[in-house]
Amino acid sequence: MRPIQMVDTRSQYHRIKSEVDQAVLDVLESSAFIQGKPVQDLATELGAYLNVSHVIPCANGTDALQIAMMALGLKPGDEVITPSFTYIATTEVIALLQLTPVFVEVDPQTFCMDPESLRKAITPRTKAIVPVHLYGQAAPMEPILQIAQEHGLFVIEDNAQAIGCEYRFSDGRTAKTGTLGHIGCTSFYPSKNLGAFGDGGAIFTNDAALAEQLKMIANHGQRTRYYHEIVGCNSRLDSVQAAILRIKLRHLDDYNQSRRNVASHYDRVFSAHPKITTPYQASYSTHVFHQYTIKLAPGVDRDGLVKFLSDRSIPSMIYYPVPGHRQAMFAAFGTAKVTLPITDALTDCVISLPIHTEMDNDQLQYISDAVMEYLS
Repeated sequence: MRPIQMVDTRSQYHRIKSEVDQAVLDVLESSAFIQGKPVQDLATELGAYLNVSHVIPCANGTDALQIAMMALGLKPGDEVITPSFTYIATTEVIALLQLTPVFVEVDPQTFCMDPESLRKAITPRTKAIVPVHLYGQAAPMEPILQIAQEHGLFVIEDNAQAIGCEYRFSDGRTAKTGTLGHIGCTSFYPSKNLGAFGDGGAIFTNDAALAEQLKMIANHGQRTRYYHEIVGCNSRLDSVQAAILRIKLRHLDDYNQSRRNVASHYDRVFSAHPKITTPYQASYSTHVFHQYTIKLAPGVDRDGLVKFLSDRSIPSMIYYPVPGHRQAMFAAFGTAKVTLPITDALTDCVISLPIHTEMDNDQLQYISDAVMEYLS
């Protein structure tokens, strides 16, 4: 049996090696390493895949979130509502821009923003909402968008973990996550469902004026070289990464289906076990399984399970052991006083098992057998 990894980027590369190698060689031959044709082609092709009007590639997913907030003209002290149960990048940029993070609760089944908690958190200083499509499943965007419209708030989707996920509205319409709010942001970190061979990110919008602002901010605040209209930053996706991503985008639907197949195996084995709650799949969303995250019943020694698996050369991860409202970096905002019992409970009971596009049946059986043995 091949060694088990949380994400096997090497095997995935070897499956598309000839395509990727040629794409990289083409960039080397052109020597257009910054803002070369592959970057523009990726923007066009990703826009077509997502059915969104404007795609602005950038250096990474964190930059994408920062540039989005800068483009909306948010001012120091403005409140931005976001779930506490997410990766720190979602909330870090809020504080970086001297905005005020307001943490809200998540749904205990989907792990995504709870609309009622969102509604209760809105104040006259609230200016934006950042729902996170966590682990590969969409946040409940229809009620979130309705609440945003009622209060005149911006919506910035953190789509770093769910590219390719499809949202279903109650009237039957469907759309890809990242295209539902005012701005969508994603990461091309190598472990993502659509991952580069280095860092990368992108921003999405259907608003032409907003797209122009986003492009300017990502490029030193300039439309014309050396004429800087606003304060911006330097955030570019390089041509080599864009060329690789163009190849991988063609395989993205297959990659996501492979992840669903892995999840289906785990579900079959674990779904009836009294000490395991398998990932919930909301009726309004497909699931692209960036992570396969289970909840362990009270009393199960999670650290013991992690060690048990590690001793058998099976990796596992805890996403996320410390929620945002309990991070020291936000102490000045008084977030430690925030009461989020569901979020706190999840940080104590979730564990993510290996899931990626290259897993085989022997690996899956070995992992699931080990988990079942520990919990027997």
